[in-house]
Amino acid sequence: MKKKMRQFFRPSNIILSLIMLLIALTMLVPILNLLAKSLSDPQAVSGMKGYQIWPSGLNLINYEIIFNNQVVWTALKNSVFITVVGTGVNILMTTSLAYALTRPNLVGKKAIMIFLIIMMIFEPGIIQEYFVVKDLHLLDSLWSMVLYRSVSVYNVILLMRFFQETPEVLLEAAKIDGAGHMRILFSIFLPLNKVPIMTVGMFYAVYRWNEFFHSSIFLSSRSNTVLQVFLRQFVVEGDTTALSALGSIDLSAISMSALRAATIIVTIVPILVLYPFILKYYTSGVLTGGVKE
Repeated sequence: MKKKMRQFFRPSNIILSLIMLLIALTMLVPILNLLAKSLSDPQAVSGMKGYQIWPSGLNLINYEIIFNNQVVWTALKNSVFITVVGTGVNILMTTSLAYALTRPNLVGKKAIMIFLIIMMIFEPGIIQEYFVVKDLHLLDSLWSMVLYRSVSVYNVILLMRFFQETPEVLLEAAKIDGAGHMRILFSIFLPLNKVPIMTVGMFYAVYRWNEFFHSSIFLSSRSNTVLQVFLRQFVVEGDTTALSALGSIDLSAISMSALRAATIIVTIVPILVLYPFILKYYTSGVLTGGVKE
């Protein structure tokens, strides 16, 4: 115990801990400042400093405005649908392709890999993507964003690295028992590679939740808008037309800075809730991989 304490209080460990603490603060303080502004009294927001992380008087008016707005609920519902269903499609397509490319008897494997790498390097432009979506009759449909970029070549290559480490003994035993490729994929590869699949799924989910550029192009109606597009219109562009339905509230008595901060908090909280669940599997996988027999 004393030896561990001495190692912990070594100058190098203390300096490293302080550096990591400062890095963490640079990320936490802005978020906490936004949260403090969103919970503060509208009249006191203008006097708050950029490093203040406690509210100046507690007032929930900003969240009442946001959650009484039907546009926000519609955008939130659409964002959740695209993220959940789209991530499921991503994982299914990515794991299936990674499994197929790790099979030694796959015909044309080298040509497929070359094609995928070319597609990863030379991405199509937005005009080409727009006309493809238009020809598929998916404009202004949530499915355009669900099916958009169903596969990331980088994530496929990442999963291939883990799939190649699956013991061949298990595959041979499954084949003897009459298991086909789909049974092997879902009964052997997915359970054994749960940690990398969860990690890749987290990458996909964060990308889909934060994506706004293609959503603003493919989705044009108010009923199909997503939360990130609403956030950009209100916070970045200063468009307050989405708040026009709240005629009963005197917007002149509200701090727009605090209202924007509350909108940002509502946008980032759902994806932040996902991290603890993913990190639980990620940490257990790292500890398991560190044990050598």
